[in-house]
Amino acid sequence: MCAPGSGVSHNGSRGGRVNTEDVLGKAPLFAALDRESAAALRTSITEVQLSKGQTLFHENETGDRLYVVLEGKIKLSRQSPDGRENLLSVLGPSEMFGELSLFDPRPRTATATALTDVRLAGLGHDDLRPWLTGRPEVALHLLRALAQRLRRTNDVLADLVFTDVPGRVAKQLLDLAERFGTKADDGLRVHHDLTQEELAQLVGASRETVNKALADFAQRGWLRIEAKAVVILDMDRLYNRSR
Repeated sequence: MCAPGSGVSHNGSRGGRVNTEDVLGKAPLFAALDRESAAALRTSITEVQLSKGQTLFHENETGDRLYVVLEGKIKLSRQSPDGRENLLSVLGPSEMFGELSLFDPRPRTATATALTDVRLAGLGHDDLRPWLTGRPEVALHLLRALAQRLRRTNDVLADLVFTDVPGRVAKQLLDLAERFGTKADDGLRVHHDLTQEELAQLVGASRETVNKALADFAQRGWLRIEAKAVVILDMDRLYNRSR
């Protein structure tokens, strides 16, 4: 999967950290399983570790595995013909990616790169396909996850047409807050680990325009800007601006 010398570490699932079972249990692939079935599937897992900035796979490579994030954050991106990067999504613990090629064995549609140090659970398609044959409820969970991703893609396309940049910034911050937010003394800290350029790519606007929107939100007292993070101080106002 990965280029030689990439430094990606692959380890067996045995001896995993104590939270691995809980994190996997929230992923779509495992959510429909009883304890015995989940334990059986975990025997096929290969653990993958990436350092910040390392690439797991590239767009247009052959895909033969799906992954669940156990720790850290990973970004999925595509590259335009002129070399510009388009950030599609940021994924964290219990979120799954790479499952599209399980149902459609064509090349990868995105590049997966570690935003932070990352630990992943990898499952080969050859292991999964026969295992899914007798478990249609699991296949339905996977298809539901794909359908939810398609809905999000449709929402993003609609926002690009109908929503202004500040509204899109507010909506992305709320989405990141829902998945990565932690309580702070004065609000909700969202440590997104994105550079200004990456956040702009995620919103689908220039860095200058996104920074202007963030500065306006901060001036209004809706949030506080920190290094690769924001603290949301007024969730209701931010929500109203996203609509």
